[in-house]
Amino acid sequence: MLDIIVVGGGPAGLSAAITARQRDLDVAVITNDSTKSGLYKAPEVGNYPGLPGISGQELLQRLTDHASAVGAKLFIGRVSTILPSGNTFGVGYGSDILTSSSVILATGISQTSSFPGEAELLGRGVSYCATCDGMLYRGKRVCVICLTPEAFDEAKYLESIGCDVVRIENRRIEINGDKQVTSVTVDGEEIICEGVFILRHTIAPNSLLTNLKTDKGHIRVSLSGETSISGVFAAGDCTGAPYQIAKAVGQGQVAVLSASDYIRKR
Repeated sequence: MLDIIVVGGGPAGLSAAITARQRDLDVAVITNDSTKSGLYKAPEVGNYPGLPGISGQELLQRLTDHASAVGAKLFIGRVSTILPSGNTFGVGYGSDILTSSSVILATGISQTSSFPGEAELLGRGVSYCATCDGMLYRGKRVCVICLTPEAFDEAKYLESIGCDVVRIENRRIEINGDKQVTSVTVDGEEIICEGVFILRHTIAPNSLLTNLKTDKGHIRVSLSGETSISGVFAAGDCTGAPYQIAKAVGQGQVAVLSASDYIRKR
C-alpha cells in the first residue's frame, strides 16, 4: 500500500509527488495524457519564476522527469472512483485499483458540465467506471455515453460480460428516473435502460468522492490543504483562483506536508 496517491499530473500534483519523495513517502501519481492539458499546449509560460519563456510542454516534462527521478510512481489513466475504507483509500483507474493512506486531489479545473439527471442519479444507475460496476448490469440494457476514444473499449467490455449496450456519442442527453435510472432521452427520443455509463476524459472531484464539499465547482480547502474528508487533501486550480502555476506548485508542497502529518498521527 502507498502512503499517498496524487490524482493529477500537472504542476500541483507533480510538486506534491516531489515533496513526498523528499520526505521518504511512497507516492504514486495517476494522470490523464498530458498532451490534452491546456498547459501542455501553451507555447510560452511568461510568469513562472526563474524560467522565463519556457513552453508549457517543456515545463511539464521537466516536472515529470524530476518526479520520476526521485522515485515517484507515474501511471497514465482516468481516475473513475475513490473509495474510502477505514483508514485507507482505493483509487480506481482504468481496470486497476491502487490503495493508499491518503489522497491529494490535483485535478485542475473541471470544465465539463453534467447532463440533466446525472448528479441526482449518481450511484443509482449512473456510473463512471465500466470495469467497476459493469457486473451489476449483466443481462440488462445500459447506455454508454462515449465522450473519449477509450469509451468504445469499455462499451465492448460491457458487451463481453453480457450487457445489452447502446452507444451514445456527444448529443443532447437527459438521464431519467426517480430513485433509479429508468431511461435516457437522446435528442428527444427515449431509450429504456437500467444503467448509464458516462465516460469522459475527466470527472468532477465531488463525483469521485461522496461528501467532498465544493463551492462553485472548486474544492473547499483549509490553508493547509485539508478537504472536508479526513485523509484527503487538494492543491492547484481545483481549489480556485488565482489559476497560476506558482500557486499550484506551492499548494502541492503544503498538501504533502499536511498529508505527512496526517499519516504520522494516524
